[in-house]
Amino acid sequence: MTDDNGGLRWGVVGTGGIAHSFVEGLRATPTARITAVGSRTPERAEEFADAWGITERHGNYEDLAKSPEVDAVYVATPHPWHHPNTLTCLNAGKHVLVEKPMAMNALQVAEMTAAARDNDRFLMEAMWTRYLPASRLVRDLVGDGAIGEVTWISAEFGSNVPYDPDHRIFNADLGGGALLDLGVYPLALASQYLGELTVVGATRQLSPDRMVDTHTSVLVRGENGGTGSLTCSSRTTLPNRAVLAGSGGWLEIPHFWAATEVVLHRDGREPEEFHRPFRANGYEYEAEEVARRVAAGERESPDMPWAESLHLAQLTDRIRDMGGLVYSPATVKAVPLA
Repeated sequence: MTDDNGGLRWGVVGTGGIAHSFVEGLRATPTARITAVGSRTPERAEEFADAWGITERHGNYEDLAKSPEVDAVYVATPHPWHHPNTLTCLNAGKHVLVEKPMAMNALQVAEMTAAARDNDRFLMEAMWTRYLPASRLVRDLVGDGAIGEVTWISAEFGSNVPYDPDHRIFNADLGGGALLDLGVYPLALASQYLGELTVVGATRQLSPDRMVDTHTSVLVRGENGGTGSLTCSSRTTLPNRAVLAGSGGWLEIPHFWAATEVVLHRDGREPEEFHRPFRANGYEYEAEEVARRVAAGERESPDMPWAESLHLAQLTDRIRDMGGLVYSPATVKAVPLA
């Protein structure tokens, strides 16, 4: 189930901004091909397909999942639809790359990974950050002991979004909240370098209707005793950088979720700057990871395995529970705080 060049034939579920970004990145992957798009309405599918020269356009997601011209699907719908859309595609025999967060809660993630296992299909949460050249450089530097053992991580991701109850990030029915939308990035970074995390404490600020968080700060402890200070915000523009500190120095990563540069500070030495620009817009690297793993007959990526996605979902569940903000797995609606 690949094209004549051995590359994957991709279908895209959803037609929002992130779907456009993914297709742009995919165009920089020589062996990949975008063959179909699905949307909730024929009109939006037509508009997206015309913009990118896509032949197949479907006014629903089920028909795309059944298409014999599609090998792998990128799920780019709002958070509450990740779970049902992914199950539809896996059960139709497609490999799936699903946008982060993988789902609304850990229960849904467990059901998605079970479906991938049952259908013998590849499944990965689209944590694109982990596949960027700069991110791989950080992994190599840490692995080579450039800063010693990582003992502390600081990471923040925030921007000032004017409040609008209909905006996706403020709308509970669309899985809104800074934690799910932005907080997954600092959490994923801390989990990658501190190991399994325990949430030590969390504070939050809420939207005016008290339905979603707009600013959340979390203190975590890693399995080996390292600690992390993590913040996400939809109401405040933050420095938006990460720092990994160890026994022999520290790494600074500006715009760490979309990094193109890294600064290494070794104790007693001058800083070293590294630049790793994208080949296109950065999304090409996660698409290439999917293709590599599928070609090798693998069903998950060692850099973003199913257990990691489940762990991140458990963490966000725990952080919300600590403040009493709960998304029901059935209705995917938030329960307002008193």
